[in-house]
Amino acid sequence: MRGLGGIITLLVVIWLVVGAIAAGQRGYFSSTNPDCAGISTLAITVVAGPLNYAGVNPQVDQCDIPEPS
Repeated sequence: MRGLGGIITLLVVIWLVVGAIAAGQRGYFSSTNPDCAGISTLAITVVAGPLNYAGVNPQVDQCDIPEPS
């Protein structure tokens, strides 16, 4: 079991690194607007990982953050 957990961890790390590379190639790290939509697009692109190279282009247009009452 220990070996399987290590392999899964390695695969998750590789997945996220590929997503970060895709986000970097799209310029999201240098030009991300410091608003909810820009940060969400960056995060979703990193999480999408290798799917970015299969044509997935996740975008967040707006965020609805609850306002305190």
